[in-house]
Amino acid sequence: MVFRKPPDGGWGWVIVVVSFFTQFLCYGSPLAVGVLYLEWLDAFGEGKGKTAWVGSLANGIGLLASPVCSICVSSFGARPVAIFSGFMVAGGLMMSSFAPNIYFLYVSYGIVVGLGCGLLYTATVTITCQYFDKRRGLALGLISTGSSVGLFIYAALQRELIELYGLDGCLLIVGALSLNILACGSLMRPLESSSSPRPEKMCVDKVPDQYFVYHEKEKTIEENISILEKGYIDEKCVNNVPDCKQDIILNKNVLSSINVNEKDTYKKKVVEQTNFCKQFAKRKWQLYLTYWKETVVLFKNKVFSALFVAILLFDIGGFPPSLLMEDVARSANISEDDYYMPLISIIGIMTTVGKLILGILADFKWVNTLYLYVTTLLMTGVALFAIPFAKSYLTLAMLSGILGFLTGNWSIFPYVTTKTVGIEKLTHAYGILMFFAGLGNSLGPPIVGWFYDWTQEYNTAFYFSGFCVLLGGFLLLLAALPCWNACTNQSAKLPPNTYSYKVASNT
Repeated sequence: MVFRKPPDGGWGWVIVVVSFFTQFLCYGSPLAVGVLYLEWLDAFGEGKGKTAWVGSLANGIGLLASPVCSICVSSFGARPVAIFSGFMVAGGLMMSSFAPNIYFLYVSYGIVVGLGCGLLYTATVTITCQYFDKRRGLALGLISTGSSVGLFIYAALQRELIELYGLDGCLLIVGALSLNILACGSLMRPLESSSSPRPEKMCVDKVPDQYFVYHEKEKTIEENISILEKGYIDEKCVNNVPDCKQDIILNKNVLSSINVNEKDTYKKKVVEQTNFCKQFAKRKWQLYLTYWKETVVLFKNKVFSALFVAILLFDIGGFPPSLLMEDVARSANISEDDYYMPLISIIGIMTTVGKLILGILADFKWVNTLYLYVTTLLMTGVALFAIPFAKSYLTLAMLSGILGFLTGNWSIFPYVTTKTVGIEKLTHAYGILMFFAGLGNSLGPPIVGWFYDWTQEYNTAFYFSGFCVLLGGFLLLLAALPCWNACTNQSAKLPPNTYSYKVASNT
């Protein structure tokens, strides 16, 4: 497949629009799952920790399966994957409306919907990167806001649908809305060269021997030829007996020589195929060894190791508010009449604002993106410590807005990763970090819920969350201090292809 140069416009803007709506439709319900969380608590009567697994799986499984999602998009293309994933998300939401217990929701909502969202995220990012080069940052920023806008709208939409049609009706309607992903996916036209010649059938004689595989079906052609030759010889024998005997003897000699040559050729092909398989397996093994060696080298960079711990702790402590804030308000005995807007909607709209503002700040040369990211972590930890002291809707709304804005630091996380390991190792390092981010998303809400089940109040849970985020921020700050490079002279001692933060930031 031959790809044209990215047009940076044209049909690419259609791709941006459909990718925006794809993320809006697929991530709206999982990110606003806090509204459904309250209904599941009442419907199934399970503990808060056990019930929180549903939402945490839906948001974390896509990141955990990111390597598999990348392989699927690379193998089948963005459009087929988007259409198939649309069926997964819609089917998972609709199946969840018939859930008899919480364990059924783990599969239907947590795994099926979560994996569908992960596939759709990878498909939208991949197809957008193919259509844009110079304006890639703008295009990716626009489509990434789809999930935040979805969180803002779906929080209010799901609450209204529950009041009108109940929990089951809400999930059926939301699942039906998700079928619009199929229309969006059908517009994700692959960027192929229309002027490229169609592949012609390759002549058998031009194919190298090592690509041939012996099949029993090849014998049928030779048998048909021998039958035709036999019929020709029999016809000739009727007209001329002496010539017939000579042809028979000559034909036997030719066939015997062909059979010998075929046996030698077949043995040669078997040997070549065996050697090819051995070399292929050896090459794959070398690639795996190289991958693990590069991973070890990455973790020798102390800033990357601290970043890995920070993102894990940040998602364990920072993700639960978006899922549990509505239940926090209910536990604080805040009347529904005081609600001007769902707290999750406030988190969603402020996350969009945070992504835009923090992304703009990261483009200034005088801003150190690593220290900016550390600042957001430390402020998030302080805001989490303040949640137990909030006893009114206004204070919870203010804290929700602050936490939503700081959660927008996801937009600068790729910048931080690039500054830490260098552009050459960005893909490898980012994949590792996203895996542990998904692990943190999956573990955070259940841990906070278990704290509530043990203590029957959220204070201890959010103290724990704030401690996790602050610990990750301080570790990253200590690892990034320039005095470490001066004291240990790290740049001279690191093995090749390893970057300190100071060296990487200069590059």
